[in-house]
Amino acid sequence: MTAKVRQLEKSEASIAAVLDAGLALFSTQGYRATTLRQIAERAGLSVGNIYHHFPDKHAIYQRLIEIYWERLVDPNLALNQVFARGNFPEDLEELADAIEQVVDENGPHILLIYLDVIEFQGEHIRAFYEGMAARFSAAYGPRFAQRKQAGDFGDADPMVAVMLASRWFFYFFTVEKCFGAPLHFGMTPKQAVGEFIRLLRFGLVPRTTAESLPPSTQSSARKSPAATATTTRSRTKKRGK
Repeated sequence: MTAKVRQLEKSEASIAAVLDAGLALFSTQGYRATTLRQIAERAGLSVGNIYHHFPDKHAIYQRLIEIYWERLVDPNLALNQVFARGNFPEDLEELADAIEQVVDENGPHILLIYLDVIEFQGEHIRAFYEGMAARFSAAYGPRFAQRKQAGDFGDADPMVAVMLASRWFFYFFTVEKCFGAPLHFGMTPKQAVGEFIRLLRFGLVPRTTAESLPPSTQSSARKSPAATATTTRSRTKKRGK
């Protein structure tokens, strides 16, 4: 092994140590409360060594956010392979499992997303979320168009449905695993995910009931049976007059 290779490996090890330390500190005590000296101490390096690789604390934080985005768009990620197959909603179980895996493997990075909202007003995450609709459209657009033409879907937009399902599963597993609030739906994660999937696939209002409602009502919040009965009685009285 040449001296140049050894130096490169040492440099890469130092960068990894700084990033690991920064991630641990930022995700537990926040960005502004963390100092470069604390990062250096946790990484087992000098502050000068950190400056050799990063110009400032912000550069460390920004690189950590970038690493998470890179993981999320990696085509080899199990979640992206689910997206690529485009079998929604038949693959809701696979989708939930893949998102749970992402949360399991990236808990501290996910906490940085919430930190960014609080300390940076979403400065480092805004662009990623603004591009979310385009990414889903690229993955599902052609497939959904074919299936809609074939009559596989009803009036609801399947693109909205897959985005809703994905974001909801991320939220649910983040609360369960990163916020330390297991069973926050009053049931095991497996039971809760099963209920979510049933709701996404079949809805809450019986199909015959939904089909009998006016179009404007179908696309908005459903009226309760009591409210519907009251409206019917009111219309009957008016006709009687």
